[in-house]
Amino acid sequence: MSDTTAIDRTFCVAPMLDCTDRHERYLLRLISRRAVLYTEMVTTGALLFGDTARFLDFDPSEHPVALQLGGSEPEAMTRCAELAQQWGYDEVNINVGCPSDRVQSGSFGACLMQAPSLVADNIKQMQAAVDIPVTLKSRIGVDDQEPREALWALVEAAANVGCRVFLVHARKAWLKGLSPKQNRDVPPLDYELVYQLKQDFPELEIIINGGINTHQQCSEHLQHVDGVMMGREAYSNPYIMAAVDRQYYGCGDSPPSRDQVLQDYMHYVDQRLADGFRLNQLSRHVVGLFHGEPRARLWRRHISENAHLPGSDRGVLEQAYRAMLGGQSQAVDTESQGSGGVLQGTSSS
Repeated sequence: MSDTTAIDRTFCVAPMLDCTDRHERYLLRLISRRAVLYTEMVTTGALLFGDTARFLDFDPSEHPVALQLGGSEPEAMTRCAELAQQWGYDEVNINVGCPSDRVQSGSFGACLMQAPSLVADNIKQMQAAVDIPVTLKSRIGVDDQEPREALWALVEAAANVGCRVFLVHARKAWLKGLSPKQNRDVPPLDYELVYQLKQDFPELEIIINGGINTHQQCSEHLQHVDGVMMGREAYSNPYIMAAVDRQYYGCGDSPPSRDQVLQDYMHYVDQRLADGFRLNQLSRHVVGLFHGEPRARLWRRHISENAHLPGSDRGVLEQAYRAMLGGQSQAVDTESQGSGGVLQGTSSS
């Protein structure tokens, strides 16, 4: 059985399609050293028949980092778990929660809640092949399932073959009639059900997910479960992560300022641009860095209007920052104006 104790999942960032790619995870790691980060879901087909390195490469600073897999065929899932271990991931997580049509057509994601024995078969084979933890992320049920029955059946089947970590989105998945975006808000969340799951399976590690947007909410959940998982708020407002290391892990160091995070991220931007990435692939993750700050609208607007243009480089971020500091409606000339903050000693490449 894999050792799950080495990873402290008190605070996790949820896997989010088109959001938690390697660039986003690098940004979040600049803010929090301890939060557990999850990749966006990667299908077995993409890993086995696509550009494997594109999906699996990550920066060493991202640890602890988990790969989330989408699939249902035990042999393919096992091979992908082996790839995850070879690439250096700290955990491999099985997606049993995504409700999208594309996932349903591949017979994985949330529809696997209807096949707990198949999930157990996957876990058993994967755990036999790797030393890293194999964990499960699910909803509380799908469609007309009774959550108290469906979730317990899934957890029992998985636990019986050795799974010890369950990340539970406290909402049903609707496979028909709702879009994945709508299903993030409908039907209602049932946190009490997840609390009861922990009470009934005290030996298992239960992480709660769904609608968690504040540290106050996190603290309340942690009275009942082992960990919390934040999703959209961590993406749209990444600096909320600045409180994580102190609040949940007892770290004494002060978090970096937004300015320092931006400065460090711009160095990363330089490196990735040299590798062939486009600025808009990198800049979209930092748009929310100054969420709630004065004139942050100017920061967001300048990036959205310029990051996609041919030849765009870190100068777009420098200009956006100076526009925000000056409260001006248009970017300030980076050559003629002093920055007085994050941009001291920097220049556009």
